[in-house]
Amino acid sequence: MSLVPEIEARPWVLQAPSATPESGFIFKDDESVKTTNGMDGDESFLQRQYELAQLDQSQRVNWEMIKKLTVCGVAFLNDAYDMFAINIVAMILGFVYYNDAEGADQNTVPKKWDTLIKIAVQIGCLLGQLVLGRLGDKVGRTTIYSASLMIAIITTIASAFSSSMVKGFNVFIVLFIWRVLLGIGIGGDYPLTATIVSEYCSTANRGKLMAGVFAWQGFGNVLAPIVSIIVTVCFMSKIDADVLYLDYVWRIIIGVGCIPGVATLYWRLTMADSVRFQNISANTRASSMESTRADEEKLLATETRNTNSLSESNNEVAHSPLMENSRPGHTKTFSQHFSEWRHLKVLLGTSIAWFALDVAFYGINLNSAVVIDAIGFAGNLYQDKPSHFIIRNCVGNIIINILGSVPGYWITVFTIERLGRKTIQLMGFGVLAVLYVILGFAYNQILAKSTGAFIFLFSLAQLFQNFGPNVTTFVIPGEVFPTRFRSTAHGISAASGKLGAIVAQGGFLQLTNIGGHNAWIDHLLQVFALFMCIGFLATLWIPETKGKSLEEISEE
Repeated sequence: MSLVPEIEARPWVLQAPSATPESGFIFKDDESVKTTNGMDGDESFLQRQYELAQLDQSQRVNWEMIKKLTVCGVAFLNDAYDMFAINIVAMILGFVYYNDAEGADQNTVPKKWDTLIKIAVQIGCLLGQLVLGRLGDKVGRTTIYSASLMIAIITTIASAFSSSMVKGFNVFIVLFIWRVLLGIGIGGDYPLTATIVSEYCSTANRGKLMAGVFAWQGFGNVLAPIVSIIVTVCFMSKIDADVLYLDYVWRIIIGVGCIPGVATLYWRLTMADSVRFQNISANTRASSMESTRADEEKLLATETRNTNSLSESNNEVAHSPLMENSRPGHTKTFSQHFSEWRHLKVLLGTSIAWFALDVAFYGINLNSAVVIDAIGFAGNLYQDKPSHFIIRNCVGNIIINILGSVPGYWITVFTIERLGRKTIQLMGFGVLAVLYVILGFAYNQILAKSTGAFIFLFSLAQLFQNFGPNVTTFVIPGEVFPTRFRSTAHGISAASGKLGAIVAQGGFLQLTNIGGHNAWIDHLLQVFALFMCIGFLATLWIPETKGKSLEEISEE
């Protein structure tokens, strides 16, 4: 089979993996291919195309691939554990700090503090996704990836030692501050993991491996209640004798969250940036050098002109053949690229879809106790022993995740290359809209007649969150944007999602108890259905990426 017809059909140019400006590989676009080491433009072009084709078509599983996928997968297990363990921790904090409160306030963290500690990581994630995502393009993927993990490890340990410091600065405020900083580290994982995996994998398995890495989030969701049960059981006899021993329990639960990160820190520190990113970085440096040289030549030429005809000579120099040939090919900036509607609508599509999803996803998952209570699995906060109450709620968390969330992730992994990303996302939003309409408008009737039916419908919704937009909103932004700002654009999309989580937690879920305990949940589910419709419509702006190389998708 001839390689030339295949690579000639591909409209991009990329440097060879070993190419640097010093080695002579300097190029800008299809119209200007230049070399300085004796290889003519056509040979250089074909060499780069051949090496890109080899990189893109390779499906060989090797140690380097296994190592990177493991590191990235553990990152999401760790992130999910840190984010969702706070549900259980908030419940335990009620026993520790409000065990002597009276009436309905006993053993319950006040709403304002509960919201504060749950929303903290989302605020930090939003900042981390924007800032570390941008730095991932400017400094390097793996450098910032390592930094984000170190931030997460340090702040996780600090969170576990949170305590009241001075009057008016209680444990909840301290915990909030450390979890915001923790969120910055977690936030960096989203754009950086997506870009690292997408740029490392071949077209044939890119979506499957990106989804597989993200699916570790499901294990983190289950690991949090499992660890909580183990730690609670270890302290059970002491807790039953003195509830304040739970102060050790919540700190250990949070502290365990740093173990996966510490275990993979060395691998993160030794990871190398992808060939694609190295090539783009080298090309950007070469372009900058060429531009600087051209400007210096223009200035020198201008200074030698007669000062009496300065204006005319400037015009001649600017349009002379020398200057035209000296200028490097134009590389668009971020703002120039997204000033075109065909590119901007893709960024809007990924951002709005992720925002709409996370309003419902985090609105439910950060408040799983509400659902556990609705299905009658929560126990009695005032009559049960604290240890039994905590364990019962943790078991309920595990059941909810095992029934819907975890299977949903892996169904996506095994179908994404056949069904396509856009198809799965549209299907997921559509099914979720229908399910939330049913649950919202028939909430009380379903619970009154059959708790089993409610669990089935709720688990089905959890399934289609993950066999649907929760996975694809992560995968697609890692594919549809050019390499030179893929991490930045993914960070913007992910930050939009976290904004949705903040809106859900800080806004909609404050309405839960209007009219009585959990009396407004049915209306919240109706609101979530509306956001699923918005996500469905936003997805129409996103292209299908199945079966296409990153360069074909982004037209690089």
